[in-house]
Amino acid sequence: MANFFKRNMNWINTRMGFFLLTIVLFWAKTYIAYQTEFTLGAKGSVQQFLLFINPVPAALLVFGIALYFRGRLAYWLMMIINVLESTWIFANVLYYREFSDFLSFGIMKGSSDVGNNLGKSLAQITHVYDFFVYIDIVILIILLVTHVIRIDPRPFKRRYAFAITVLSFGLMFAEFGMANADRSGLLTRTFDNNYIVKYMGLNEYAAFNAYQTQKESATRASANASDMKSVLKYLKQNRVSPNVSYYGKEKGKNVFIIHLESFQQFLIDYKVDGKEVTPTLNKFYHNQNTLSFDNFYNQVAQGKTSDAEMMLENSLFGLPQGSAMTTYGTQNTFQAAPAILSQEAGYTSAAFHGDVPSFWNRDNTYKSWGYQYFFSSSYYKEKSGYSIGYGLKDKIFFEQSAKYIEQLPQPFYAKLITLTNHYPYELDKKNTDFPATKTGDKTVDPYVQTAHYLDQAFAEFLTYLKKVGLYKNSVIVAYGDHYGISNNHRPAIAQLLGKDKVTNFDLAQFQKVPFMIHATGLKGGIKHTYGGEIDVLPTLLDLLGVKNTDTVQFGQDLLAKDRNQTVAFRNGNFVSPKYTKIGGTVYDTQTGKVLKLTAAQKKVVAQMQNHVTTELSLSDRVIYGDLLRFYKPKGFKKVDKTDFTYKYKPAMEKLAEAEKTEKTSALVKNHNKTTTYKTDAPELK
Repeated sequence: MANFFKRNMNWINTRMGFFLLTIVLFWAKTYIAYQTEFTLGAKGSVQQFLLFINPVPAALLVFGIALYFRGRLAYWLMMIINVLESTWIFANVLYYREFSDFLSFGIMKGSSDVGNNLGKSLAQITHVYDFFVYIDIVILIILLVTHVIRIDPRPFKRRYAFAITVLSFGLMFAEFGMANADRSGLLTRTFDNNYIVKYMGLNEYAAFNAYQTQKESATRASANASDMKSVLKYLKQNRVSPNVSYYGKEKGKNVFIIHLESFQQFLIDYKVDGKEVTPTLNKFYHNQNTLSFDNFYNQVAQGKTSDAEMMLENSLFGLPQGSAMTTYGTQNTFQAAPAILSQEAGYTSAAFHGDVPSFWNRDNTYKSWGYQYFFSSSYYKEKSGYSIGYGLKDKIFFEQSAKYIEQLPQPFYAKLITLTNHYPYELDKKNTDFPATKTGDKTVDPYVQTAHYLDQAFAEFLTYLKKVGLYKNSVIVAYGDHYGISNNHRPAIAQLLGKDKVTNFDLAQFQKVPFMIHATGLKGGIKHTYGGEIDVLPTLLDLLGVKNTDTVQFGQDLLAKDRNQTVAFRNGNFVSPKYTKIGGTVYDTQTGKVLKLTAAQKKVVAQMQNHVTTELSLSDRVIYGDLLRFYKPKGFKKVDKTDFTYKYKPAMEKLAEAEKTEKTSALVKNHNKTTTYKTDAPELK
């Protein structure tokens, strides 16, 4: 036995032996991470085999670089490469835990814009066992330091190192061949990063994503006016006529967009211990003057809130990787709601956000969209206990926003972004008066508590609007921007939904978010039309009677009678009244059962898939190529970002001047008497 052990240790003491040991340990930990930290959905023997084997080719390639160097340097390089590779796994584990997706260069490029408050979230989602990805490095270092494994000083023949490099590429091509045979068009048709990682691996995903990022930059440089032809042709073919019963019914009214952070549809009418989580929003949802949509889906990807804003105000999809607002918000040309309403109907536009203006690059993007005012953190008083997580608590945010709202010249378009119902759903005890759920999931259980707090803040805001005289002359839009509970919390989701377990179909339905439009005198009701965030802008413009037949919008009016009810998800999946397609599986939307499609059904589903793929691709083409710089709708003037400043002093001077000249603000209408905002926020008592 001693001789056997000695012979094996002698083999490991060679350069090749140490290299192979490093590869095996790295392979093992990567595969363990695949199985325990990611939901990749590997099905069948081919997918399982590829998932098992895919860490090897890239590992041979990157670790093999060290074999071209001599002596100790080769060992140090293997350790450094291992640290970098392990950190890449570690970062993706944390990101995936919260966002059900993998890191992209688009996200990392914009990290300075979106990372201001991520420290607390990272602390919440990081577990001690996550550092398992570094354990092989610790083991190898100990073995080297204690001389259990000795450094081989002998030169390693370059032809052997080159052979390993060639082998790695050969294995990659073989792996891709198997993957493409199982999933045709893997790198050309998929919108889901899970597929790339499942079939090819984390390193190959990183390389492909880097290629995509470079391609995006090149796309803009090579784009020209003729590229708009296919976009305009598609939009002309898919444009729908507005519903005459609703068109222009709310003409000239103010518009409030209430952004309900991380708020999902299941919360409407949901009870915990017999108590309604959101009693005010429930009444608002069921009000006879509220148009409520119970089949309305979030369609965001990695951009989360920024994707929702992009769709809501531009009717353009977010990107498959990264955030369009972060990457393209500063340089691109847009035809967004603030600019359209300002130019077409004389609206004042303002956004309200109780955090730093750079978050999601809002301070630059909002100028590109034509926002005249942006009230961010510098406009709000900050004291200890006023903020939590990503900014001001909602009650304090609404209370402090009121003094600016009453100064806005009417009609105005105002978007207020709430924040308290944001992961990690923390709320201090003095603001918590609602029971948590009891799923046992520490992320999920406090979600209803912050949602209840948001509901209370919304109730106070509605009371203020009535008191200040804005309620009857305003359209109030309330919508959930994206999911609050990611698909990684399946056991907890099953408990919330009263099921033993949830299927992929259930998770697709879990992506519903509320969308409500309220106005005094509006003929309301719960509409069962299928739609998503891409449809908000055309719906709102039609209600306001603002002509928008020439603008580039990929959504359709939710109230139109002949609209297409196929709702595209960013990864290429879709849902419709009849069929729901998740990956390669098609479900009956009404029953949730998996369908074995007939030839006729396959044809219909293929047509729907083609529609989804086309609209996503064309929308991406508009953003990547900045195509709107080449297109000017009739009567629309390109936004000049230099017209706007969001600094406190000039903005307040501009508001004061508007009070004197336009005399349409609520403050002027109330004889320059400020309306007191009532809130039970304990921090303000």
